[in-house]
Amino acid sequence: MLREVATDLRAEARRTDERRVLVLAGDRTGGHRAAERAIEAAGIPRESVTAVGTGDGTQFDTVRQSATDSLLGTTRGAIVLDCHETCRPNALGRVVGTVDGGGLLVLVVPPLEEWPNRRDEFDEYLAVPPAAVDDVGGRFRERLVRTLRTHRGIAIVDVDENRLLADGLTHSAPRPATRSLEVPPSPTFPRDAFVACRTQDQIAALSTLENLRQESTAVVVEADRGRGKSSAAGLAAGSFAAAGEDVLVTAPNYRSAAAVFERASRLGSTLEVLAGDPAEPRPRVLETTTGGRVRFERPARATTLPEDPDVVLVDEAAALPVRRLESFLDASRVGFTTTVHGYEGAGRGFDVRFRDRLAESDHAVHEVRMAEPIRYAPGDPVEVWAFNALLLDARPAVDPLVEDAQPPTATYRVLTTDALLADEWLLREAFGLLVSAHYRTEPNDLARLLDAPNLSVRALLVDGHVVSVALLAREGGLDAETRAAVYEGGRIRGNMIPDVLMSQLRDESAGEPVGMRVMRIATHAAVRDRGFGSRLLEEIRAEFDDRDWIGTGFGATPRLVRFWAQNGFSTVHLSTTRNATSGEYSVIMFDPLSAAGDRLHDRHTEWFVERIGPQLTDVLRDVDADVVRFVLRASAADAGTRIQSLSAHQWRLVVGAAYGPALYSVDPGPFERLALHYLVAGSSELLSEREERLLVTKVLQGHSWETVVDRLGYHGTSAAMRALGDAYRPIVEAYAPEALLDDRDRYGP
Repeated sequence: MLREVATDLRAEARRTDERRVLVLAGDRTGGHRAAERAIEAAGIPRESVTAVGTGDGTQFDTVRQSATDSLLGTTRGAIVLDCHETCRPNALGRVVGTVDGGGLLVLVVPPLEEWPNRRDEFDEYLAVPPAAVDDVGGRFRERLVRTLRTHRGIAIVDVDENRLLADGLTHSAPRPATRSLEVPPSPTFPRDAFVACRTQDQIAALSTLENLRQESTAVVVEADRGRGKSSAAGLAAGSFAAAGEDVLVTAPNYRSAAAVFERASRLGSTLEVLAGDPAEPRPRVLETTTGGRVRFERPARATTLPEDPDVVLVDEAAALPVRRLESFLDASRVGFTTTVHGYEGAGRGFDVRFRDRLAESDHAVHEVRMAEPIRYAPGDPVEVWAFNALLLDARPAVDPLVEDAQPPTATYRVLTTDALLADEWLLREAFGLLVSAHYRTEPNDLARLLDAPNLSVRALLVDGHVVSVALLAREGGLDAETRAAVYEGGRIRGNMIPDVLMSQLRDESAGEPVGMRVMRIATHAAVRDRGFGSRLLEEIRAEFDDRDWIGTGFGATPRLVRFWAQNGFSTVHLSTTRNATSGEYSVIMFDPLSAAGDRLHDRHTEWFVERIGPQLTDVLRDVDADVVRFVLRASAADAGTRIQSLSAHQWRLVVGAAYGPALYSVDPGPFERLALHYLVAGSSELLSEREERLLVTKVLQGHSWETVVDRLGYHGTSAAMRALGDAYRPIVEAYAPEALLDDRDRYGP
């Protein structure tokens, strides 16, 4: 029976150029033996098969689920995924995309009725202290099983009873013969680049990328995974390099850009322009005999446009934060390729936020959308199943359904995991909004949302549609033994704020109070800036008034810090390094809800102000001045002691610099204390935004006058120096002791 099922399944897959799924449910050893028989019967060469799991019980080459990123960019005739010991949603999403048209995805799984209630290694990962693995739910696997039973193209065999539960045949008609592709009649790129394209969509994308020959031009290539957008970018890069131009390629990592270099290299070989010794390839640099090159840099360095490239190509742009994407607009010719729905669930920061900024730039923007798959036929049922099972296509409600909504009309709702599992549209709208809130949301996050015992979801609904949603994590409440272990250097999952406060900031007792961390909060783009986020936070604060604190941590931007500060949150920490993924310095903000929360809040806001001064001249010297301004404004600390310690002599120095001939450089100390006091506790109406940036850039971060002039746009060093003295006049008026203002009057108005 199994051999016949596998043979028929593969034959239909090949006939339609689609993929099929074969589920082998039951005993693990029996499942692996059945997989080998099925692969053999289907006629799939062993060398084109990869097993994903521990390797026990299988005869195929094996990759662990935690290492499935190594399969990205490869194509396999079959994948055998062992889900007995663990079922990682990320791994499932990755391996689906590696199966070629005509191939099989074989899932070796426990009995389907039992699978949701079993606990595996991934469940242990979800069980963050103080929860145990038994507290983890099985709803993700319950939903996964449901999709396996209901989707087309999925065969299910009970290997314990040798019984066929579903044959997986769709009885689809054979695909018509592949149509010939039409190459543009007069391309500006080499004709060989277009001949190398595999779909008409790819030709259209390459034609659009030709626009990058013009200055002040940006191109956006958008596609689902597996459409060949990176290959199109590689053909464009190779064409530019063949013409003697310098192409800078960046992506979240080099592996993500491997297809760009592979296609550029192939084109260079076809055009006979590759330079260098083929026996000693330089994987991150491709040079041509015409003087051109294609080179890779990580995003953090690429934003500086090193060596002034002619063209910049940003691959997998949706996985990068908006502020980093904005930096690439300094390039005159820049192309972005972006995944609409990828295994990594790249967030919609590019789609929702960056597109507006791109439209406002000086670039002429050209866009193209690729829809036709390359590895398999359009409408492939396995792709449809994977998108549904992992919610890769989850989206918020369409704009017309919510665009007239106002906060007072919204209903606050606790979205229990049972409610989300029972209402597919509710789950899709809520998860779709969470995806839009973060630049990188993964399939693992869907499992966390449904099963992690420390997470919960709250939302505002209007007419049954989600307009604002928050993902919350319970943190703290840790026993003395756990707190001591973290204080002594151990790490603790799922307790981000207590972990930082205990381990980095040396406050062992910070893990004892119980709080709620807002991991993500998002409002529908059609109703953003109407107050829904603030209303949602008000409801959450009221619901959890029995907790000690509510907090959050995120990559600090002026807009985000201002939002949280306006909702009553105070800065307690600013990280001393940039987040490797977001490129931002992370800030932790805090709102106390109890006496214990007040004590925790007060000491950490005070400690923050005490340490931030020296940090700004050292590890935080390159933080954006506006981020510093807003982070300090939100500190809610008492900074008065810093200026109370100023001596009469120091006050005279400041007064003399503000009104007379004294120099800031003689003793920067009192200027730093006053600047910090003003930004922490002073009225924001005293100085202009530019003057506050001047205080941060020169006085707090200690940059040179040349840097100050360059960043803030002064006409010269003298003008910047005069501006600094002028900025201290209202500060002197507000804070200087009356008896020490005589010097001011000596210098006249």
